[in-house]
This record gives sequence, structure tokens and C-alpha cells, in this order.
Amino acid sequence: MGKKKKRDIIHLEKESVIPVLKHRLIAALANRISIERSRSDVDEFLKLCQRVEYTIRAWYLLQFEDLMRLYSFFEPIHGAKKLEQQNLTPEEIDVFEQDFLVSLFQVMEKSNFKIATDEEIEVALSAQYRLNLPIVVNENKLDKRLFTSYFAKHPQDDLPYFADKFIIFRRGFGIDRLNSYFIMPKINTIISRFWRCFLKVTGLKRLFFRKRSAPITEDPKSIEISTDNSDESLYVERIRIEKMKLSICNLLGKVTIQEPTFDRIIVVYRRASAKKERARNIYVKHFKSIPMADMEIVLPEKKNPGLTPVDWVKFIVSAVIGLITVIGSLRNPKADIRVILAILTSVVGYCVKTYFTFQNNLVSYQSLITKSVYDKQLDSGRGTLLHLCDDVIQQEVKEVIVSFFILMVQGEATRQELDRRCEELITGEFNEKCNFDVDDALQKLHKLGIVAKDPAGKYACTDLKHANEIIGTTTEEVVLKANQGDCSY
Repeated sequence: MGKKKKRDIIHLEKESVIPVLKHRLIAALANRISIERSRSDVDEFLKLCQRVEYTIRAWYLLQFEDLMRLYSFFEPIHGAKKLEQQNLTPEEIDVFEQDFLVSLFQVMEKSNFKIATDEEIEVALSAQYRLNLPIVVNENKLDKRLFTSYFAKHPQDDLPYFADKFIIFRRGFGIDRLNSYFIMPKINTIISRFWRCFLKVTGLKRLFFRKRSAPITEDPKSIEISTDNSDESLYVERIRIEKMKLSICNLLGKVTIQEPTFDRIIVVYRRASAKKERARNIYVKHFKSIPMADMEIVLPEKKNPGLTPVDWVKFIVSAVIGLITVIGSLRNPKADIRVILAILTSVVGYCVKTYFTFQNNLVSYQSLITKSVYDKQLDSGRGTLLHLCDDVIQQEVKEVIVSFFILMVQGEATRQELDRRCEELITGEFNEKCNFDVDDALQKLHKLGIVAKDPAGKYACTDLKHANEIIGTTTEEVVLKANQGDCSY
């Protein structure tokens, strides 16, 4: 049997985010209630959903206001002027900085963002997708004191090697596909395969390619990016031109390449100051649907890419091989000029190919960076923080609504039963998977006072009408009623 090519598989596990819009979730659950119960129960359920959201929003109001107030001192546009007006000492500003980071990391955790680890980044960058140039961060342009101070006071496990300069938060996964002819990549792949074959036959391969280090995982066919421990997970195959079987059909027709993506990425960093006075600006940038193999496009303060050391080695070694071969052939009185010309043409052609490949990749890189700014960057600074605050509220509301609905419709349940039933509901009703955060949901239900736990460890909810009475009329309802009263005149 022929040797099978290894498939490049990424193992992605479920996350705690409920990937369903709140309005769609409430409408679907209300529709299920309307089938089995009266219209009054549907109205009570909709009122409960509304009051749950208003109450949870009120819980977080002060925390979010404090987060925005602290960031106003460090935003890139007006932050420096606001700090100047406060007449604060450097030590007091340091305290404000740390308070802001503490609040920011809390919101990130509540919004189910996780810090990307070295292993995850290594897995993500172990392949190429659209970006085919080595991208390096200019560390001299990044401040190292901000996060060094924070992690000294708040140590965490599995921090990436660049955690003293910037932090990358990631959440959720997706799939990016491109369908095209990919003429140049196919030509480059053919040339590269012929070149590798030539080096292998001549025994020169070791001069060009070093052996890779030990694989990231024990199983080279499956690469894992871990989120939470769960039984169900998603396997996504990386489909690349370099790994394809270049048949006549693939060479002449369109092909589809595929790469898993990070659904959301947030990068936090501070630029180094060239002045004696420290710059206090903190940059927060929010990206969407970033292919894992192209993760470098979100890095801050990138250096302009150039030819890699391997490319230079190829240039030099090719020239040396060609020169030695030509000199040796010229010393031979029976030298065939056609052979010499063929060797020179091959060497020069390969050098030209390497150079133009680099130029083509450079153009693609610049286009990709421009596209990421317009298409991939969702927001930055204050806009990102406002999005995060709202995202926290939406997730908390959905967790409470789903767990209360399950207890109301299916009756009392243990913690494990409730967790399983909530995940089954999301999968069955919306065909979506998530690792439901049942502990957080139960904590909120207890805080609202609409669930109770018996000595056997089973949870039960109050009836709908009583649950609305326990939460009570919210300020927002009073305001809405007053506005409706004004409109009636």
C-alpha cells in the first residue's frame, strides 16, 4: 500500500458561550410554552425575561461605569489630557492602571474570553493560510512595565512568552473557506516539490531544511486547542494547497482551502514612549473571524517583513552549486554547453522564483493587513469595552433564562441533570453546541431568589407569577410606563 498523507486536523472543544441571539432564544422558548400552556403564562414568561435582564444590567452598572471611568484616563485620544487635569502623581496613576486591568480581566472572564497560551499560538501558527511571510513584533516599540506589574500582583498559569508586552484574548471558533484557482500558489507548490525532490536525490536537503522539533502533541494527526473539559468537541481539517494532491482537475480548476478561525480576538497593549515622560495610553483592539494560521495580522507594532534566513541560504547555496558545477564542467574538455546552460538556467530560475515569490507574498501581506483593518477589526478602545459590557449581560441573561425554563418545564433536577438538559435544549432547538455554565446560572437564580435547593441536592424553581413578584417592578418598567402615559395625552 502507498503511504497515506497525514491530514492536518485541529481539535476544538466546546466553550461556555451560548451562541444564540437572546431575542431568538426567548422567542423560541416562548413558542414552546404557548404550545403547552395558556397565553397568560407566555406573557408572564416574557415579563420574567425582561425583568431578569433589567435586574442583571443593574447589578453590573456600577462595575461597568467604573471600568469606563478608569479607561478614560488611558484612552489614546483624550486620556493624557484628563490625567493632566487630575494632577496625579506617577504612583497614583500606577494604582489607576492596575485597577483598570483588574476590572478589564474580570469582564474578559465573565465574557468567556481566555488568554491565548503559547501552545495554542504554536498550534495556530504551525501552518500557512493566506499570510506567507514571517511576521515579527518590534518589541522595542512596546511597553513592558504595564503587564509585568499586573502579573506580579495577579499571577496566572500558562501565560504566553509575550505576556509582559501584550495580551491576546480569544473566544469562539469558526471556519474560513476560500474558493479560487490559486494559480501562483499551485505553481509555487509544484516548483517547491520538484526542488525538494532534487535536493533529496542529490543529498543536499539537510543544507536547506532542518528537522523540526518534537511534535506539539503525541498524535501528529490531531492538534488540540483546549477550552474546557468536555466529551463533545469539533474536529476541523486544515485544507491547504501545499498538502493537496495536485491532480489535473485540481491544477486546472477551482479548489477550496479551509482554515479554522478564532471567532473573536482582543489585543491589549501599550506603546513604548520615546520621551522621558512615560506614555500612559492603553490600546484595546477587537477583531473577528481571524484564521488561526494568519493570527500574526492582529499582532501590535509589526516589523516590515523581509526575506527569511532560509531564503538567503537558498540564494547563496544555489549560486555556489551553480558556480561549482559550471567551473567543473568548463574544466572538462568534453563539456556540453547545453548541460551548462541548463544548470545555469535552473539556478537562476530558482533564485528569480524565490525573489518574486517573496514580492508576491509581500503584496498579499499588505493587502491582508489593509483588509483586516476594514473588515476584521470590529472596534477599538471605548467601543470594545462597551461591547464587552453588553456581551457579559447578554450571556448572563441567556444562562438564567435557559436554566429557569428547564426547571419550569421539566421539573426539579440536580446540578448535573440541569447542566445536561440545558445543553440538550440548545442543541435540539438551535442545533448549536456549548459547554453550559450551570454554576453561574444557579448562582444568579439564587441571587434573584427564584430557585430553591432541597436536602437531596435537587433544584426547583418557583412558578412564573411568583417569580415575577419576587423580582418586583424594575425602574425601567416604571420609566416605560411613564413614557407610555405621556404619549397618551
